[in-house]
Amino acid sequence: MSYNAWIIYNGFLRAESFYDFADMIKQAASHKGHVATIYSNKEIISILDTNLTTVPSELPDYVVFTDKDLYLARQLELLGVPVFNSSAAITTSDDKIKTYQLLAKAKVPIPKTIFAPKTFGLPHAFDASYIDRIKETFGFPLIIKEAYGSFGEQVYLIKNEQQLYEKVAEIADRPFMFQQMIHSSHGKDLRLQVVGDQVVTAMKRMNESDFRANVTSGGTMQRYHPTDEEKQIAIKASQLIGADFSGVDLLFGEAGPIVCEVNSNAHIRNILDCTGVNAAPYIIDHIESILGAYK
Repeated sequence: MSYNAWIIYNGFLRAESFYDFADMIKQAASHKGHVATIYSNKEIISILDTNLTTVPSELPDYVVFTDKDLYLARQLELLGVPVFNSSAAITTSDDKIKTYQLLAKAKVPIPKTIFAPKTFGLPHAFDASYIDRIKETFGFPLIIKEAYGSFGEQVYLIKNEQQLYEKVAEIADRPFMFQQMIHSSHGKDLRLQVVGDQVVTAMKRMNESDFRANVTSGGTMQRYHPTDEEKQIAIKASQLIGADFSGVDLLFGEAGPIVCEVNSNAHIRNILDCTGVNAAPYIIDHIESILGAYK
């Protein structure tokens, strides 16, 4: 069956990888006979009055949302358009604290984490007794991670008390967390591409010069065949945040895999280059199965 589709990316981000992700989805949709159009978020005008409308006004059958412009995603959902991933899934994935809370409640393995109280930029909220508790819980080194961030950025390795005080003072106006350093996964992790209830491909990332394994931080990648346990954890993590598709990052814990992040807008070019598996057709097949259930 043919569908009309919008593929939406962020037109304010200049890196070509953002458009490339959208184009990969468009090509897969077009291959299935869908009429797919790529829009940047700045090309769609959302109007709020006594009604909700958009320009263009002729809405598609579905939207693949490769951006994090949550207000736009929600506008389209309120107009009755199925959005993949949903605004709720993107909201949860984009906030790492929310993600870890959901995973912890479901007993999915994560690094031990303490999220910082809101200070609204007031540094006196973190007195010596609070910092002492952080040191007693984690020791050094430990990780400080901002709740919002991508591509391994906004993640900091803290080696001593001075660095701890300095980083807390620097980011006290933002939501962030303190986290256990997983020494057995230093400079290496896994990216599993999840679509629906399956892992369609996976890669191992390694970085000899950085504690983060992200390719954007200088890491290398190789194809990886995940274990059944790794697959089950990744699928469960993806489904817990409500994602139709995601890139789930796993750490190598001493007792088994540990979820590091669940990325609802994970780009799929690197994993294609590494593994030869294009996740885009799987995403379109999954969307077709969901839309078919609506009929």
